[in-house]
Amino acid sequence: MKKLRLILFSILTLFLLSKISYAKEPSHSGHEWPSYVQGEAKVVDGDTLIINNIRIRLFGIDAPEKNQICKKNNKGYNCGHTSTEALKRFIRKQRVTCRWKDLDIYGRPVAICSAPGRMEGSTIFLNGMMVVTGHAVAYKKYSKKYLDSQNSARESRIGIWQGEFDMPWEWRRKYK
Repeated sequence: MKKLRLILFSILTLFLLSKISYAKEPSHSGHEWPSYVQGEAKVVDGDTLIINNIRIRLFGIDAPEKNQICKKNNKGYNCGHTSTEALKRFIRKQRVTCRWKDLDIYGRPVAICSAPGRMEGSTIFLNGMMVVTGHAVAYKKYSKKYLDSQNSARESRIGIWQGEFDMPWEWRRKYK
């Protein structure tokens, strides 16, 4: 009977550990944060995810706000909604991995996140994909990592670069 309990306990422990996959390291705030997290992602907006109840900002990018209106062909459209839907399409309900780069001013993790690509064995790096497809901009205040991706999107006139828009940080300053 003891052997059966030990086996059941081991199986239950392995099951629970497989559901919550992350490694811990100390954060700048003194609390322990995982250095990475994997799991099913809930898309909050074009630059924010929630995985295992942890709210994560995508490092180095800034996407239009949920209610932000941009113009294309002199017509307004909700580019914040478009950005959010693009991130959902890139993830395709696949397991997302986010590796911490830093913490934001609220102590939340800022990370580079990836998901399996459509081709077997391929990976989509979500931060760069959002910028290169014109659904977010490089957040130059914090990183210059995605400037080349932004320049490519702007030159190709794709996503928000097809028309007129306020940079997300400017829009927040005006309307929030």
